[in-house]
Amino acid sequence: MDQLALTYTVPLTYGEDGTIRIRGSRVTLDSLVHAFRQGATAEQIQDSFPSVALRDIYGAIAYYLEHQEQVELYLREQGQAAEELRHWIESRPDVSSFRAKIRTRRMQNGKA
Repeated sequence: MDQLALTYTVPLTYGEDGTIRIRGSRVTLDSLVHAFRQGATAEQIQDSFPSVALRDIYGAIAYYLEHQEQVELYLREQGQAAEELRHWIESRPDVSSFRAKIRTRRMQNGKA
């Protein structure tokens, strides 16, 4: 009998922006891990991301479980970067005036 190969290529890739995605898709490791931590099974995750092969979802979950400390650090860094970007966007004057316009329209539509 031939021996089984005991190596597996992780289905994850780094994007140019440093975001880790599931190979061949735009689905981020962040999204997959979040769903998994919320109790979703691999099959339920695939329902949310049908472009991702089930084997890749299982592979990403296995990677997460095997490297949980490093992945958690990556997720914290991603969350911090997202928070900084959100604050920067919200501090821009054009965004503030746009939000004010939206609020005014909502109030007008609510009264009509």
